[in-house]
Amino acid sequence: MANFAANLSMMYTEHAFLDRFAAAARDGFAAVEYLFPYVAPAGDLAVLLRDHGLKQVLFNAPPGDWDAGERGIASLPGREDEFRRAFAIALEYALVLDCPRIHVMAGLLPAGADAAEHARRRAVYVANLAWAAEQAATVRRDVLMEPINTRDIPGYFINRQDEAHAICLETGAANLKVQMDLYHCQIVEGDITAKLRALLPTGRVAHLQIAGVPARNEPDEGDLNYPWLFRELDRLGYDGWIGCEYRPRADTSEGLGWLRALRAEGIAR
Repeated sequence: MANFAANLSMMYTEHAFLDRFAAAARDGFAAVEYLFPYVAPAGDLAVLLRDHGLKQVLFNAPPGDWDAGERGIASLPGREDEFRRAFAIALEYALVLDCPRIHVMAGLLPAGADAAEHARRRAVYVANLAWAAEQAATVRRDVLMEPINTRDIPGYFINRQDEAHAICLETGAANLKVQMDLYHCQIVEGDITAKLRALLPTGRVAHLQIAGVPARNEPDEGDLNYPWLFRELDRLGYDGWIGCEYRPRADTSEGLGWLRALRAEGIAR
């Protein structure tokens, strides 16, 4: 049975961020994720989680200068010390929020970068991920990487599932895993069912995310038959969280008809 986490960066934006926890709980969500927790002290967020009976299941490490267009620094040469300081902050938040997973954003590949530059940045990325995984292992946390389509984030460094899984194997870190967003995967690769059947049994997929394709709205329209995919996840034995990282077409709660239908059919909790 599918377990959904509300993504508070994209959902419930009709409320102030700190009010979104209560809104998600009212709609029956048991867990939340979001991009960045650093707008509030970790202790304040922990109180919100406790008061509303919510689990924190995922957030991102600091991504560099987001407002200036940066989308992570893990693959950027010369920023290794900054990456380590940022990840240390993320790990502190993960401990206070009792969050088991931290997503590390890779960053952007410059336009026109040649194969040698790509290889140089990949080496930085792998080294930073290996270091982060080692730090996180001491407190039993997972580090996640996410392949992201280059339509939404042009130039994003990692785009395909096989790229991410290869890095997991290369580092050998048991707690370095993949955040598989079915929206991104469909845009870049397609063949979602075959991908799930091949990759979930490896144990390297630690978190799933969903959105309608191509508009990134509720998962009740577009290219993917999500009810069928959720049944397939059950058949494959996936019992992890599924993050609802989509932009509601209008009011978030009113747009949850897809979730109410899944609950009525016994597909979702």
